[in-house]
Amino acid sequence: MHTIISVLFNMKLGEFEINRIYNIDCHIGMKQLPNDSIDLVVTSPPYDDLRIYNGYKFNFENIAIDLLRVIKKGGVVVWVIGDKIKNGNKSLTSFKQALFFQEIGFNVHDVMIYKKRNTPFMRSNAYTNSYEFMFIFSKGKPKTFNPLKTATVRQGFEKLVTNKKADGINKKVIGELKKEKTRINIWDYAVGLGGSTNDKFAFEHTAIFPEKLVQDHILSWSNEGDIVFDPMCGSGTTCKIAALNKRNFIGMEISKEYTELAKKRVKTLENLLF
Repeated sequence: MHTIISVLFNMKLGEFEINRIYNIDCHIGMKQLPNDSIDLVVTSPPYDDLRIYNGYKFNFENIAIDLLRVIKKGGVVVWVIGDKIKNGNKSLTSFKQALFFQEIGFNVHDVMIYKKRNTPFMRSNAYTNSYEFMFIFSKGKPKTFNPLKTATVRQGFEKLVTNKKADGINKKVIGELKKEKTRINIWDYAVGLGGSTNDKFAFEHTAIFPEKLVQDHILSWSNEGDIVFDPMCGSGTTCKIAALNKRNFIGMEISKEYTELAKKRVKTLENLLF
């Protein structure tokens, strides 16, 4: 089966070939990408030193500014992030970063929740923390939105509440309940082997996110043939799922070890793609 990927393997974007993963600091790498060249970014940055990531750090503010330059008008950045809890106090790094994205010119198009079905992190004096944020930043109005649907409980025609005003009186008219409706912005996924991925070797990386989460965002905010970018691609989940869904990709990863891991994951697709 041939996909758009097999056609564009020799196409270049700035200094980089499309559908490749590069061992490079993304702050340096993005300087070599043209303005307004990326359709969608799906990434989960390191934050609050919750993982060692081979000792590497990242300059958040410079990366955010770089992303604003390289993303196309109408393009979207999906930024998956949580907060460290230290001495009973949440860092709120997630919202600090979201506010910075907004300050430099991104729209905060949505604040979504990634709910983990089987989180192991218990707290002795608070409810179990089972979520991360998925901030949807857009450069202007998103040019693409392919809403994912879910089946409705009730279907057909019935009296529906309409035009409720300040008097609080419910007025009802006959209306149609559709067979499907757009999903809510809280998405839940199983994590771990069989949940995040079936690629056992992917867990050589300390913090992967679910393939289904990435796929749902790629399907929502991009179309076939678009360029999906992950500036901190870690184990390569975004690149793998972009390829499976006929999107082109570029991945950058500062760690050589993780770069090789990401390349290995994408390489497992060769029998499917060519």
